[in-house]
Amino acid sequence: MTATAAAFETSERSAYNQPPKPVQRVVWMDAFFKNLTRFFAFFVFAMLAAILISLVVHSQLTLSKFGFNFLFNAEWDPVTEEFGALVPIYGTLVSSAIAMAIGIPVSFGIALFLTELSPNWLKRPLGTAIEMLAAIPSIIYGMWGLFVFAPLFAEHVQPVLIKTFGALPIFGPLFKGPAMGIGMLTAGIILAIMVIPFITAVMRDVFELVPPLLKESAYGLGATTWEVVWRVVLPYTKIGVVGGVMLGLGRALGETMAVTFVIGNAHRLSTSLLAPGNSIASSLANEFTEAVGDLHSSALIELGLILFLITTIVLALSKLLLLQLSKREGRET
Repeated sequence: MTATAAAFETSERSAYNQPPKPVQRVVWMDAFFKNLTRFFAFFVFAMLAAILISLVVHSQLTLSKFGFNFLFNAEWDPVTEEFGALVPIYGTLVSSAIAMAIGIPVSFGIALFLTELSPNWLKRPLGTAIEMLAAIPSIIYGMWGLFVFAPLFAEHVQPVLIKTFGALPIFGPLFKGPAMGIGMLTAGIILAIMVIPFITAVMRDVFELVPPLLKESAYGLGATTWEVVWRVVLPYTKIGVVGGVMLGLGRALGETMAVTFVIGNAHRLSTSLLAPGNSIASSLANEFTEAVGDLHSSALIELGLILFLITTIVLALSKLLLLQLSKREGRET
């Protein structure tokens, strides 16, 4: 074989083994897309870490001065520089619990009606109304709650609650006090109205993802609508349902303006749901721009840190709940 023929054969073999240019471009684009999405994923973790570190650093004054007593102290006096987070934490948890106690059943009922019971001509208008409620700014809810809902609530509902439940031995302390309209219960109800559209929209979407064959099979076996929802729809969509509930709970925990309008903004611990209270978000909204001194600002930032940790704990508990449900399904199978 001549040198020319050998060189030609070598070049032909290398050209054959080398992938064509379009394939090379696709491989390069795939690698670029993979690294780009990886960057976005790690960017989320970096943002969370940056927020957490920033909150911890800027709350060092109160962390070093008060320690864990900051969580259990109900005193909040900027003049004497005595700060405690018990009242805002209590207000945040109680108002969010009231909102979830009202919002979850109502949202579930609306989503069930939209997907299983509603006539076709009503589904679109009702679904649009739910989406419009979710789009209303929170300050509008707060103004409506203060100027419309609170007076009606004080005049027609709170006196009935005081008269009916105020004399009971266990639940009585929860419904004692003057009927002022604003307070913890009012804030919880306004929050429930605000979170219902979010939870309903998520539940409706995940309920519609259930294969019709599964529901039709259950109906064919003689199951009622409630049995189909409880034994077919909910097990199939439990992750989405829990996600919708967590979305609503996160909105309730961090809501600021609407709660600030109707909760009363009083740093006073009371067992009555009708009494004015405070929340972490409303405390930050009311005092952060007027904070005097480094210790006052540090106390407010630590409140933000506590709210961040509360949200993280709630999300972690929801994940544990889903894991327990998955393990239980495996044992039953």
